[in-house]
Amino acid sequence: MVGATVSGDGRAERNAVNSNTQQEGPGELWDSVKKAAVVVGSGILFLAAFGNSLTWHLQRFWGASGDFWQKLWTKLYLAFEGYDAALFFLGTMLAPTVAFWGSNALLLLVDITGKPSFITRYRIQVDKNNPVDLVKLRQALKTVLFNHFFISGVVTVVVYYVMSWRGDPCGPELPTFHWALTELAFFSLLEEILFYYSHRLFHHPSLYKLYHKQHHEWTAPVGIIAIYAHPLEHVLSNLLPVVIGPVILGSHISTTSMWYCIALISTTISHCGYHLPFLPSPEYHDFHHLRFNQCYGVFGVLDRLHGTDSKFRETKQYERHILLTSLTPLTESIPDSPKKAQ
Repeated sequence: MVGATVSGDGRAERNAVNSNTQQEGPGELWDSVKKAAVVVGSGILFLAAFGNSLTWHLQRFWGASGDFWQKLWTKLYLAFEGYDAALFFLGTMLAPTVAFWGSNALLLLVDITGKPSFITRYRIQVDKNNPVDLVKLRQALKTVLFNHFFISGVVTVVVYYVMSWRGDPCGPELPTFHWALTELAFFSLLEEILFYYSHRLFHHPSLYKLYHKQHHEWTAPVGIIAIYAHPLEHVLSNLLPVVIGPVILGSHISTTSMWYCIALISTTISHCGYHLPFLPSPEYHDFHHLRFNQCYGVFGVLDRLHGTDSKFRETKQYERHILLTSLTPLTESIPDSPKKAQ
């Protein structure tokens, strides 16, 4: 926060951190549960259809027979035989790293250059990051790089030893596709619960100033800000809700790696600042950065339960919180209400 916006944002922030929320009715909670079920269910159906289609095409292209993915994994497994730790670390760090930095490289190009211009039309906060503050961005990048490669790297090593103590995360047999989808649904539910409560805990006045305020320096976030946080918050609120699911289920590295990639791409979209066609809506979390005390969760179920989305549901951002299926930006099809004359 810079310039004249500091005092206004600061007052809003203090009011947000100290404000009380109200409970919502069971009908509204059920509506939120149904929306979350549609999102998760649609994702699972898409993954199932995509996985089956991709497997069929790959089998035809390479002339493979039998279980293509199992044969591919067996070759990789034998290549790393006796080096399970290296295989786990590469699988749960290399693939997520490519997913996170690959998607953010494209977003940073738009944020810094403002090109291609057809992407900037979808900016949620139209008057912000146009272009992004390079000094502020460079400072954030230092923390993001430290969190991703050092903090996340150490946690990945710990996770490997815990999972190896429980079973064999790099076993020779892949899980069935349907079991992997069931695991992903469980991971998503667990993340919603743990992220909501850990995130809300860091908004407590006694913790906010010391830890979470750093993340909220960006009232209009960009993609890499997803993991711009104090190291303690990064471990407890960013990493723990994601890594705990595979640890509980003793998941195979293939499922764990896929889940890490999904989680990183999802949080990148939530922070990217652009409501792009055919991608999940980032309006929910963008509003959280704007107002501080609303929309703490991922799917919104617990926000509806605790009434921490009540102000959000009174805004134009809530009306825009949909899957965009056209090329017309929602700021144009659902414009802001005219400002009252002073």
